[in-house]
Amino acid sequence: MSTRLVDLVQSSIDDFLDEQSPSIVGVAPELGAFIDYSRSLLSGGKRFRSLFCYWGWNAVSSVSDSFDPLDDAISPEDISSVVKVAAGLEFFHAAALVHDDIMDSSDTRRGMPAVHKSFESLHIDSGWSGSASQFGMSGGLLLGDLLLGWSDELIDAGLRLVHDPAARLAARAEFTAMRTEVTVGQYLDILEERSWLGQPESEHLARAHRVIVFKSAKYSVEAPLLIGGAMGGGSLSQLGALRAFGLPLGIAYQLRDDMLGVFGDPAVTGKPAGDDLREGKRTVLIALARAGLPTTAVRLLDELLGDPDLEVDQIRMLQSTIRESGAIDKVERMIAHNVELARTALVDAPLSREAREQLGTLTDTVINRTA
Repeated sequence: MSTRLVDLVQSSIDDFLDEQSPSIVGVAPELGAFIDYSRSLLSGGKRFRSLFCYWGWNAVSSVSDSFDPLDDAISPEDISSVVKVAAGLEFFHAAALVHDDIMDSSDTRRGMPAVHKSFESLHIDSGWSGSASQFGMSGGLLLGDLLLGWSDELIDAGLRLVHDPAARLAARAEFTAMRTEVTVGQYLDILEERSWLGQPESEHLARAHRVIVFKSAKYSVEAPLLIGGAMGGGSLSQLGALRAFGLPLGIAYQLRDDMLGVFGDPAVTGKPAGDDLREGKRTVLIALARAGLPTTAVRLLDELLGDPDLEVDQIRMLQSTIRESGAIDKVERMIAHNVELARTALVDAPLSREAREQLGTLTDTVINRTA
């Protein structure tokens, strides 16, 4: 089902953009860039949020007492509702990426120019007046806002197909909570990059962990599961099981992401080597590294971290310093611990057997990914 779902979500995304194109381009032909850049950004990705949304729905929507779902018993309308909501989550994710790249001054996304850099190139290639950089950021912000609006449209379209009014309201409430949490979590992320020096050393790790929870863990895994589960009319115990699985897996997901942000292969991640080091991300990895280094090494790490002009040899030196601190082993242990919590939450959970198996497989994919 996972491969089929990904194809259905992509088709829903393409159809939606096809529907929007005439009205957008009808305003002005130049606005075709909004459709083109949206299509490019939404044509790839791992679709984790779509998959977690579907399996959250599947987990509580079993048609048999033994929680073994029967595919031929799932109505086309039910599938359509989940696919539209999943597509809406992908639009929300795309909006978050556009805004995130602007805030982090990231030039690339998935090996391609970030959206604001595409707008910047459009300005340069067209020979327009004024600052190309400012135009790029302004265009990116507006496209990100448009993607947010479109995500709402798709979410609403999917929820209208849900027959149970209580389930519709519950799913919308989970989406609204996710939208708030990821926004304030993003602020906490940029706050830590600027305010860490004024915070007690003893709080650095806890504050970095707080960013993980609200910027990524809930939004990447827990919220899509709960949105799907709520759509399916999940009981309190079922939604509780999804929450108990989703939060620790989301934490492990972001811890892996932070490792890739420092040590990932650019050819695989689509981002420059050590990108998080140039951006000055105050992650759990960095907090643990600082705690395990002598004062002189900490001073050097603090001096270089966040320098957008770090050269390759400086990146390698910082990577070596972090390795020597023992932080990598500690983060790997944290990942393993959270994965174990997630797997334990699935054991005997009141969820469909197929969903539990698929969520177990997704756990492996999420944690062992290289991008």
